[in-house]
Amino acid sequence: MKLAAQKIPAKFIQAMPRGLRLVRKDGHDFLLVESAFCPKGHNLIVDSVRIHDEASIKLKITIRGESGLIYVDSFWGSHAKLFSFIPLLSGADEAFVGARCPYCDASMSEKYDCQQRGCGSKQSVRLLLPGAKNAIHVCARLGCPGHVLDIVDMPRSVVQTVSGINYFGVGG
Repeated sequence: MKLAAQKIPAKFIQAMPRGLRLVRKDGHDFLLVESAFCPKGHNLIVDSVRIHDEASIKLKITIRGESGLIYVDSFWGSHAKLFSFIPLLSGADEAFVGARCPYCDASMSEKYDCQQRGCGSKQSVRLLLPGAKNAIHVCARLGCPGHVLDIVDMPRSVVQTVSGINYFGVGG
């Protein structure tokens, strides 16, 4: 998947919360998640599996009764991921991801209304940023691109603009 540059608001860059940083690739700025934690404080960023030449986010997941690890691209808005197993995705019903910390097994799933138009999911995976007052919510419905930043000390309109950044790859 090729990342395509999207404008990150200057107000967000000036007051960027801890756990996120700008990286420069091919002459463009991209937002990167550099620290994400479970509810018990384990850092989920791992350097052993790299996507787009950056560390990834490691989670233990369950999909339709099958469990394993998933490594998620740390570029904000990217949907690239690597599974340690091949999840059974056939069937007409929707698949939802149950997420847990790969180190302490704490649940990372919570009730949260997905804000992606047409989704309707009421579940998310919650990643805490350093200090635990800010968070990332990722829709738990497999295939939904919904993800939202929850930043306490920043104007909602700025956070919504950044939350809407998505990279779907070539042809997406």
